[in-house]
Amino acid sequence: MAAKIRLQRRGHKGYAFYSIVIADSRAPRDGKFIEKIGTYNPNTNPATVDLNFDRALYWVMVGAQPTDTARSILSREGVYMMKHLKGGVKKGAFDEATAQAKFDAWKKAKESSIKAIGVKEEQAKRELGKAKLEAEKKVNEAIAKKVALKRAEARAAEAEAIAAEAGADEAAPAVEETPAVEATPVAEETPAKEEAPAKEETPVAEEAPTTKEAPATKEAPAKETPVKEEVPAKETPAEA
Repeated sequence: MAAKIRLQRRGHKGYAFYSIVIADSRAPRDGKFIEKIGTYNPNTNPATVDLNFDRALYWVMVGAQPTDTARSILSREGVYMMKHLKGGVKKGAFDEATAQAKFDAWKKAKESSIKAIGVKEEQAKRELGKAKLEAEKKVNEAIAKKVALKRAEARAAEAEAIAAEAGADEAAPAVEETPAVEATPVAEETPAKEEAPAKEETPVAEEAPTTKEAPATKEAPAKETPVKEEVPAKETPAEA
């Protein structure tokens, strides 16, 4: 049976983390496994690795083949460095103590380099944040200038409108009073001619029965001055 060191997916959609397992090369990725030797969480910066170093070294020494990602994880954790040192001990190049000292020195250097990378990344993030903040400030300043310009234009327009209204109010009397010509519907309202039934109302003349009441003339039987008829004074025959 060919053993394989691989990652087995866990977590949920959008947040995946992995188990580092020893499995049969013929088994599916997320299927059965022989042993779990650690976990790998790529969602943190830097990625978090929790590895059983001794078991990982054992399986590497017995010939288990890692996948590319698993190899990079084991190499970063120093499993392959320790394998190399163990090979030197077997060949008699140095003893176990020297191998362990070399490994400790390598581990410290590796940790310091990882810390330096983390510091650089944090500094880069801060600089990026500052750059974004400066860009936002510039955009906000540009927007503020545009708003101030629009407000100034609006105020100027309002001032011009007020001035125009004031000028119109001062000049309006001459122009507005001229509609007297248009207001000559008084001529149309000159029903004075229609109201000229004053002639009809002149029944005063008809009521002038003073002339009809002039029966003084009719009553003027004063014409009955038959005094002249009484001129029988000519009866002078008596003298005959």
